[in-house]
Amino acid sequence: QVHLVESGGGLVQAGDSLRLSCAASQGTFSRYTMGWFRQAPGKEREFVAVINWNGVITKYGDSVKGRFTISKDNAKNTAYLQLNNLKPEDTAVYYCAAHALPYRSGSENASDFGSWGQGTQVTVSS
Repeated sequence: QVHLVESGGGLVQAGDSLRLSCAASQGTFSRYTMGWFRQAPGKEREFVAVINWNGVITKYGDSVKGRFTISKDNAKNTAYLQLNNLKPEDTAVYYCAAHALPYRSGSENASDFGSWGQGTQVTVSS
């Protein structure tokens, strides 16, 4: 099972950018579908973005579409989430997740992913 570690979170102002990283070890990273989710206090975990094994297919949640970009570097065993034009409502703990099955449209639920990182906090001040 792949082991995931997120980094790159922090405290920023509205309109700023951040890049989150998700480093993977164990397992065959190049085969994995990777996803990013977030959870704000008192709210359910929310789908943010997903990318298929070779980076050709991506999908985004409606609230981040056009502002966030997911990518995957199989040579570095790392997935990324570029966050641009951040808003206070983006404040949450961001989690990366992996699953070994090929990506199929509609499989963006948290329950579709078997491996999770510990999360990284993103706080956006107004």
